Amino acid sequence: MSSSYIAACAMMLKPATINLGESHVMAILNITPDSFYSTSRNQTLSDIHSTITRATSEGATIIDIGGYSTRPGAEEVSTEEEWRRVELGLRALREVDAAAVASIDTFRSEIVRRAYEEYGAFIVNDISAGEIDHAMVESVAKYSLPYIAMHMRGTPATMQSMTEYERGVVNGVVDYFRKRTAELESAGIHRKNIILDPGFGFAKTAEQNHELLAGIAELRALGYPLLIGVSRKSMIYKPLDITPEEALPGSLALAWEALRSGEAILRVHDVKETAQILKLANYYRKFL
Repeated sequence: MSSSYIAACAMMLKPATINLGESHVMAILNITPDSFYSTSRNQTLSDIHSTITRATSEGATIIDIGGYSTRPGAEEVSTEEEWRRVELGLRALREVDAAAVASIDTFRSEIVRRAYEEYGAFIVNDISAGEIDHAMVESVAKYSLPYIAMHMRGTPATMQSMTEYERGVVNGVVDYFRKRTAELESAGIHRKNIILDPGFGFAKTAEQNHELLAGIAELRALGYPLLIGVSRKSMIYKPLDITPEEALPGSLALAWEALRSGEAILRVHDVKETAQILKLANYYRKFL
């Protein structure tokens, strides 16, 4: 993985830097009433404070703030409502742990603009890689922000009807990112600021998700840091015929698998358990 660095320095926050030559735990902070994993939903400022406090104490170095659920069939959320939720998260993070790096899970450039003007730098986590809001790429380049570009087809409402890949899902995702990263760099986003997310669960069947994870080395070969988000997703609970609430063991198993071929940012609901997996993986690599 690239040894580039991400630096995030928000207003009244201490500068925080993470090395992408190492793995990291990114804690999911859903400020939504309808995220697929009900336990992850935060509605009040008190809930948000508690979630951030617990996540950072358990080993999260990045807090990913989301105000818009992107599960299949999720309802539309206005820009104003999304900003109200995201701003709650940013305010809480500033108050609770000034050393944590903020990430904002949004596909809207307006959210990025408002957040940057009020809080300073952060990571942009865009499920559409700039395909939904075409002003997103320009905004990210303008502010020189780290950018997580995720593979998806269509929108959250239509993506699960778009799972046909002519050359297979691994080739499809690699081909997409080979083209899209060139477009992002050409538009002014520096290569060192680009992180790729394969988009597990987005426009992919349960079988395709596992095929993609098995072929993750081909995506690593493109030379960009990776974000892996499989925590409690349907690729775990559907084959096991369980609920998301029962999917922690499967989430940890796939987190270990994702780390076997290299470093990654692991986006998770369960920080403490995943941090142990990461620590063990780092220890285990010494014997390879």
